Amino acid sequence: MFDAMRKYATRFRTSSRPEAAAGRERRTHNLFEAAAAYVAACAEDDQDRIDETATWVSPEALSFGVRELACRAVIALAREREETPGAVARDLLGLPAA
Repeated sequence: MFDAMRKYATRFRTSSRPEAAAGRERRTHNLFEAAAAYVAACAEDDQDRIDETATWVSPEALSFGVRELACRAVIALAREREETPGAVARDLLGLPAA
């Protein structure tokens, strides 16, 4: 996932901004909104949405948002399952119990 983000960031920095050239204003997106949309697009394997949502905020902000979303999701699942966050994270990644 991070390799895809890194490749996209490189393309994003070297490409022109068609919205600015056309004189259209871009809607500003919250970094958590961008992270949620990006992760949902990744989960659905929707490359067009992945590419679009990755432009909403800087790569650094997107990385922070994805990390925060992952932490919150693991904590929520741990509470729901009555397990530790570490056990839930390992289970989600298919790793053996520690």
